[in-house]
Amino acid sequence: MEKGFHIPVMVEEVMKYLITRDDGIYVDGTIGGGGHSEEILKRTKAKVIGFDIDPEAVKFASERLKSFGDRILILNRNYATLKESLSEIGVEKITGFLLDLGVSSFQLDHGGGFSFRLDDKLDMRMDRSSELTAEHILNNYSEKEIADIIFKFGEEPRAKMIAKEIVRYRKRKKIETTGELVKIVDKVASKKYRLKVLARVFQSLRIAVNRELDNLKIALDSVVDVLEKGGRIVVISYHSLEDRIVKMFFKSNEKRCICPPDVFECRCGKVEVIKILTKKPVAPSEKEISLNPRARSAKLRAGEKMVEFA
Repeated sequence: MEKGFHIPVMVEEVMKYLITRDDGIYVDGTIGGGGHSEEILKRTKAKVIGFDIDPEAVKFASERLKSFGDRILILNRNYATLKESLSEIGVEKITGFLLDLGVSSFQLDHGGGFSFRLDDKLDMRMDRSSELTAEHILNNYSEKEIADIIFKFGEEPRAKMIAKEIVRYRKRKKIETTGELVKIVDKVASKKYRLKVLARVFQSLRIAVNRELDNLKIALDSVVDVLEKGGRIVVISYHSLEDRIVKMFFKSNEKRCICPPDVFECRCGKVEVIKILTKKPVAPSEKEISLNPRARSAKLRAGEKMVEFA
């Protein structure tokens, strides 16, 4: 479990962009195995509040970080509840906010239906208290709804063909395992692109089941209100859909003067809420990728809050 849970990605880069002072409160919105949080706690005297909807992650990280005592608090909650959760524990402002998105190594390697390399039940819930599963989607959603999920969240060109094959299969037998879904996709995907198509299909279902993109948008909008002036936001994404949301969030909170070009002094009053610190996303080094292949697609973006309000 220790080895499989989490290898923190771009640790030095995260620390460089996230830490602005030695004290304060940092939030790790996806604590996972606790790798990034441990580094924050080691390098500062600050407190860390961790979020994770996976109870196994909470259990593991709590054990790993228990030596830091009351400097660490881990909540078994979705990071989308950031604002209300902080309010409940009496925290008004935070110094930094970190999100390392995507499914953890532990989840990929230990079942739950996240990986097409394991024959398992089609679950894909990160939060087991949630009712929606991948199995329910595949057996109850219409052909169009399934195609839309695969195309929108997986960006898979063969989405319609795959959805048609799914519906054809379920007329004969209920789809219950990842192995069955792999066989269905194999009827459509060519050998050359098989792994890419499978990865896209599984990604699309995982995103749909866990409402990942919606939760990301909610959390980013919330953090603007709870981050102190000079505080930092650091987000590591693993696919274009996530990265696009993060990029647009930062851009929309940059200063955007809308005064006419013939006005020499800004009068519109639109202020710079977030200063973008990474004009281009930061990628892991080749050395890191060789040691941790799952870091290959990681992109880091960071910003700093410039105002007291908002």
